[in-house]
Amino acid sequence: MESIRSLPGRRVRRAATAALLLAIGGAVGTSSAQTYGPPAARPQSPSQPSSQSQAPSQPQAQSQPQPQAQSQSQPQAQSQSQPQAQAQPNAFRPEILAPLKAAEELIRAGKFGEALVKIREVDTVPNRTAAENVAIERMRGIAASGAGDVPTATRSFELVLAAGGLTPAEQTKMIEVLAQLYFQAKDYPKAASWASRYVSEGGPNAEIRGLMIQSQVQAGDCANASRELRAVVDAETKSGGTPPQERLQLLTNCYAKLGDDAGYAFALEKLLASYPKKEYWADAIRRVESRSSFANHNALDVLRLRHATGTLEGTPSYATMTRLAMDAGLPAEAKRISDEGFASGALGTGADADAQKRLRDTAAKQVVEDQKQLPQSAKAASAARDGNALVNVGFAYVSGGQFDTGIPMMEQGIAKGGLRQPDDAKLHLAIAYLAAGQKAKAVQAFREVGGTDGTADLARLWLIQAQRPA
Repeated sequence: MESIRSLPGRRVRRAATAALLLAIGGAVGTSSAQTYGPPAARPQSPSQPSSQSQAPSQPQAQSQPQPQAQSQSQPQAQSQSQPQAQAQPNAFRPEILAPLKAAEELIRAGKFGEALVKIREVDTVPNRTAAENVAIERMRGIAASGAGDVPTATRSFELVLAAGGLTPAEQTKMIEVLAQLYFQAKDYPKAASWASRYVSEGGPNAEIRGLMIQSQVQAGDCANASRELRAVVDAETKSGGTPPQERLQLLTNCYAKLGDDAGYAFALEKLLASYPKKEYWADAIRRVESRSSFANHNALDVLRLRHATGTLEGTPSYATMTRLAMDAGLPAEAKRISDEGFASGALGTGADADAQKRLRDTAAKQVVEDQKQLPQSAKAASAARDGNALVNVGFAYVSGGQFDTGIPMMEQGIAKGGLRQPDDAKLHLAIAYLAAGQKAKAVQAFREVGGTDGTADLARLWLIQAQRPA
């Protein structure tokens, strides 16, 4: 399936007409006699007239010597051949055959409207046989499709299908064309139904599955559309492929309409992994932050993720992140974010400019103090009964860029145990690994983060960020 976006009607119409003329039309690709004439009769003597109308393209039987066993008088030969001709169910009467042959020639010339007029001549012929009706509707469907008369075309093809007698290949092709015609007419429920039948019967055209999904979406059947899309995405992922962006967008839209939060998160994270646009990141982070189970102590981690993904924007975000970093005892991080805010113009202007400058100055002073106090804090943390202080002091070193000192302390603190928020500690260690360029360790650490307060959700998004190509 190449695409699941709406297919242009003109493309569908051309594809449908071409399919008709090449496959289900029969007569359009062969002689009229093969489709509308009677089956070949037994060889007859040159003087014996045919009992049915023969199409001009049907070769006449040549005079041949008759076998000894068949040498009979003229009346006797006639009495044998006449009942056989009458028993041929596909032998058409001249008043049926002639207009259909003329319509065929008009179709082959691209004169579809004239062909429809010619076909209407046989509608008044009484006592038509089932075979005649099928041939009429088949030809009418082809002509109507070429003329853009979708209602007439679909009605005729449905009548032909209902009558039976098609070969498996003809039936499959006619179902395909019906799906395309209904899609062209924007009758999406019927397009989805016929496309679904085509897929279930093993039709070879992979694009019809895309047409089916698009029709389901347009018809508001997101339950079936999302199920089909999910199967396609899963198969592509399993085979090592990358699902097209528009397919994943359609899947997220379907899940959103269904109110399926888990499904939406799945599709959105697939989008982030392959197409990390800012709007996708902003949406994913917002959804984590807006959950009822989200804990307030994760607010700074949310802003860190926004900063890493390029979605930390505006004065409130920079000001809040600076303040929260100071409250967490991480002045180096606060100063770095404040400096970025002033450089970008997000901070330092407006009514709060003075307060923002004071906070930046405070952060700068505290960084100098930390450089003096952190060694003593590290000694005290090592002597503590639990690992909380080790993790905190280690993360302070990391925020100042001292990874070789800070990361081992954090690892020791987690190993020591007794942590008040063990999942937070694991998340911060993973962030530290990533900041230090230790990508493999970061990926593994993010995978090990648990929790039900939003920490695991943030770790899953951080994992996607960590796995992006350099």
